[in-house]
Amino acid sequence: MSKKNGGLLVTLLSIGLCLYTLVEVNYPRLQGPSQLALFVMFGLVLCFLTTPAFHTSEDSRTLRKGMAAIDYGLIAATIVCCGYVVLQTERTLQLPWFNNSLNGFSLDLQQYWAGGLSLGNRAGVETNTDFVIGMIGLVLVLEGTRRSIGWIVPALALVFVAHSYYCYGAIHFGWPEVPDSLLPHSGQDWQGIASTTFLQSQGVFGQAADVMFRYVFLFVVFGAFLEMSGATQFIIDFAQAVFGRSRGGPAMVSVLGSGLMGSLSGSAVANAVTTGSFTIPMMRSAGFKPHVAGGITAAAAAGGALVPPVMGAGAYMMLELIEPQITFLEVAKAALIPALLYYLSVLLIVYFYSHRIGVAGDETKAPQRSLWQFEAVVFFGALAALVGMLLLSFSPFKAVTGSLTVILVLSALRPSLNMNLAARVFGVATFAGATLGHHFFVAAPPALPTLRLAAESWIDSAFVGMYGLLVFGLLHSSWRTEIVKAFMKSAKNGVALVAASACVGVIIGIVQQTGIANDFSAVIKSVVESNLLIALIGIMICSLILGMGVPSVVCYLLMATLMGSLLGELGVAPLAAHLFIFYFGMMSMVTPPVALAAYASASIAEAKIMPTALSAFSFSLVGFTLPFMFVYRPELLLMAPEGETLSWLKVAIAVAAAVVGIVALAAGITGFLVRRASMLERTLLFAAAASLLIPIIELSDGRDIGVYVNLAGGCIFLLVAGWNWKFGVTTTPALADA
Repeated sequence: MSKKNGGLLVTLLSIGLCLYTLVEVNYPRLQGPSQLALFVMFGLVLCFLTTPAFHTSEDSRTLRKGMAAIDYGLIAATIVCCGYVVLQTERTLQLPWFNNSLNGFSLDLQQYWAGGLSLGNRAGVETNTDFVIGMIGLVLVLEGTRRSIGWIVPALALVFVAHSYYCYGAIHFGWPEVPDSLLPHSGQDWQGIASTTFLQSQGVFGQAADVMFRYVFLFVVFGAFLEMSGATQFIIDFAQAVFGRSRGGPAMVSVLGSGLMGSLSGSAVANAVTTGSFTIPMMRSAGFKPHVAGGITAAAAAGGALVPPVMGAGAYMMLELIEPQITFLEVAKAALIPALLYYLSVLLIVYFYSHRIGVAGDETKAPQRSLWQFEAVVFFGALAALVGMLLLSFSPFKAVTGSLTVILVLSALRPSLNMNLAARVFGVATFAGATLGHHFFVAAPPALPTLRLAAESWIDSAFVGMYGLLVFGLLHSSWRTEIVKAFMKSAKNGVALVAASACVGVIIGIVQQTGIANDFSAVIKSVVESNLLIALIGIMICSLILGMGVPSVVCYLLMATLMGSLLGELGVAPLAAHLFIFYFGMMSMVTPPVALAAYASASIAEAKIMPTALSAFSFSLVGFTLPFMFVYRPELLLMAPEGETLSWLKVAIAVAAAVVGIVALAAGITGFLVRRASMLERTLLFAAAASLLIPIIELSDGRDIGVYVNLAGGCIFLLVAGWNWKFGVTTTPALADA
């Protein structure tokens, strides 16, 4: 079914999904499983409405009608299955118009429960109806995920389901025993699988969907409204002011712009599309080939999700997954230096490459508008609200909602909005009236609250004001189009995440129910024994493979569930282990053959996909070494090795070695340092980079000679740099020959 066939319905559902999430996360009224059931229901219904079952050029009217009928059947089944979970979870739903004045009648759904028990309280003794609903719901989740992101995650979920059932059959039906290498366990029958995966709170409506509901989707909405506010144009203008006149300026503008945009949006693909639409035409007009322009954009966009404070919502997932519990400030502090090193590497590669192919600076690339524009106020206001509330220990979902409130209020005032003064005043008055009304007549704060309680009370009331402003925006013709467009974009970007998180919940549910994660870690540990490097390489490969075509946050959730404990058992600090897994989930966005960020930028650059993906891979190469560096050198995460105190001297040494190594690697990749580098110079530069970026080398007697290897690499780099400056090739090829 095409989007246009259900255009109005898609629009209403998109608005409903966003508003429901914003309200229910901040003012919960339902039980956890009910919240997530409605969230998943919205996502799957939108998926079946907007994503065809098969991509075909067949134009048969009969076929289209048949597929539409199937889609509507799936939608009806989704509503029934998810609605059943809600009705069987909420203890008593009393409709407000049935009150004591009407003979005391109320709609008490407990009378429809089996034995008077809610769904959560009859785990293991589900009825036949429960079983049927659970199996149909499982199929719907698998189909929705297949449509959204392809077969990888659904196929993996089916493997776990089949493995669980086969293990059950081996015990109860006399099937051949499962070899130890395939991790045997007690398994589950079909009733148990339906209960674990769909009916109870550890499967589809478990941790993965909860993280998506409370954190990730809110940041998707936040990013869409940030773009609506015009902040994207300010980011591009600011980047042009910094790098517009530099050699290779358009490419460096792309890198800086992606870093700034990604630090708030957190999505590699959305980042590539948003900034790429501005910067790719600039790079092409400056002389960059289409696939190179697309590759630079993809590499820069992938790094945006590694930059605090948003980090693709990975930081907030870590708050839920890492044991013992950590704070947001710890995650942001640890992620800062690696993020800066990543963008330094991309900037250097772009800078050296621009010199090698002869792209000159251009005075006309300075921004055409003053940076003192209203959109700058929106950008910095949103950033200040987000970071400030996080540092004050507000929950991430409150922080992003507060930042969204700032965006909406400021957007109503921005000069570029086509709205007259009276409407602006009425909009702001709507926000103020709803805020004050809620604060004084609904919230009823204590007479002498503490400063913290007073702030929380006003913030909660401001959220109500924000909801009022959203309703005003939807009703007012001058603002409606922009608001609806932001909601539609949020839903479009979020549908795949909702479906994928539900499907990952199937895997996590079976893993937790059967204990297979511990067995898996034990088997892997027995294979790698105590060799941390082999374990890290294995996790890197698994993350890159799983990340092909799968949203990075979903990849991180799954890998953290399966392998997070393994690195801890090998002595890696929990935060470093989770950052390692998260980094390679993001690097899969620029890893051929499936590199989603490169695919997005290639479409804008009108370039072939594979050359663009290979270009993105080369420009982001340092991103594949950074995780290994900070695992072995936790000083890069501003963390001390176990049993030691943090030494700022060691931090300085680690950062210095990384910076020089990055310069050497960038020069080796591009073939340019001070002048063009010969093949011998490039080989020595790669050797220097390897020596500087290798963090630790232990001899058989346990001595670490990594520092000495770093020093040797530094000496090689200085010698090559001196030789290149004195004797390097000075001629520059024509752009067409580069």
